[in-house]
Amino acid sequence: MSSETTTEVGSYFVSNYPPFSQWKKDNRHQFLDALEKEPDRSIPMGMYLHIPFCRKRCKFCYFRVYTQQNAETIKNYVDTLDKEVRLLRDKPAIADRVLKFVYFGGGTPSYLSAKQLLMLRERLSESVSWDNAEEVTFECEPGTLSLEKVQTLKEIGVTRVSLGVENFNDAILEENGRAHLSPEILRAYDWIQQVGFPQVNIDLIAGMVGETDENWHKCVEKALEMEPDNLTIYQMELPFNTVYSKEILEEGAASPVADWPTKRRWASEAIDRFLSAGYQLSSGNELVKNIDTDRFVYRDNLFRGSDIVAVGVSSFGHLQGVHYQNKDELNDYISTVQAGELPVNRAMTPTSHQKLIREWILQMKEGRVAVEPFKAKFGVDPLVEFAEPLSNQQVAGYLTVEEEEVRLTRKGLLQVDSLLTEYFEEQHREVRYT
Repeated sequence: MSSETTTEVGSYFVSNYPPFSQWKKDNRHQFLDALEKEPDRSIPMGMYLHIPFCRKRCKFCYFRVYTQQNAETIKNYVDTLDKEVRLLRDKPAIADRVLKFVYFGGGTPSYLSAKQLLMLRERLSESVSWDNAEEVTFECEPGTLSLEKVQTLKEIGVTRVSLGVENFNDAILEENGRAHLSPEILRAYDWIQQVGFPQVNIDLIAGMVGETDENWHKCVEKALEMEPDNLTIYQMELPFNTVYSKEILEEGAASPVADWPTKRRWASEAIDRFLSAGYQLSSGNELVKNIDTDRFVYRDNLFRGSDIVAVGVSSFGHLQGVHYQNKDELNDYISTVQAGELPVNRAMTPTSHQKLIREWILQMKEGRVAVEPFKAKFGVDPLVEFAEPLSNQQVAGYLTVEEEEVRLTRKGLLQVDSLLTEYFEEQHREVRYT
């Protein structure tokens, strides 16, 4: 990971520690053992469900997704999700615990029809309930929505809708392989507003292939007109296994994505515009209308080491101090679960020091980190533990260190992921992240 100017192939976005490449198949027993242990019930628990289906694959997508699948495949997948949850529900680590948050990610969860969504809820409700969860997030692709489907989302208990807008320019959406076009965005958003949800988020991506200053500023203005509760601004990157990355690596093509200084400038200009309209920064790439009420419960818990039960193909979780990921190939996942086995593919048990690093770097992405909770939880003063990287990054203008808080400057916020490897243990600084 570097902060050089060209957008090269590789993962920049940090979402866990130790790096995923360090998780091993040989450690699967660590997760299975953790399931059998009585849990610390003071730790909140949530669930992440992966829906791997999409209308088409975006050229910058690196997730495990399957396009144009028929109803039979989806029914089979829902059956398998149900069976996986049944295999998990009575384990000591999970039994009788209440879900604080649920996240439906993808792929495209909204690829499922209203009927399939009701079936999913009905099947899962025999094992788990999210009726009392603080937050149930559901990712949507605009072109997959209908008024009936949006009403169904409300009916099955979704409280936070995240709409993958990315851009409002049809030529840019088409070039980057997005399945939707701008008229579908506005129509979908109207339905979402009509039905009404406690939280609505929209995503924008700075630096999609073909982006210009003029168009980016238009996108920012259109996003503001929609007045969502949350706005998330990503900077386009090129992880391994994307269409664009393969063209670069296999054909020697030049990187088609804007350079990092340009993307950071675009993201910064968007932040300034949203702040001037009354939004508040809640992390390096998220703005909210009201920082006191517009909480992203899933992110808050992910960043603070809560238990997250992973359900579905290639799904990532964290339970009783063990990182794990499910099998990442659809037929393998389905056949394993249908045979009555949990589909865990790889796992890792981080040391106490690695857990400290994980929570520290993830909370840095929020732009400010309070020191006291780390002292209380880990018995370590992070200002002493991380004195060297903090000093380096303060001198470079990325952050300020006060008595009980580290605050990132705008410069630091805009490239926070490139700063985080300095906090990694030495053996993990040069390894492939994924």
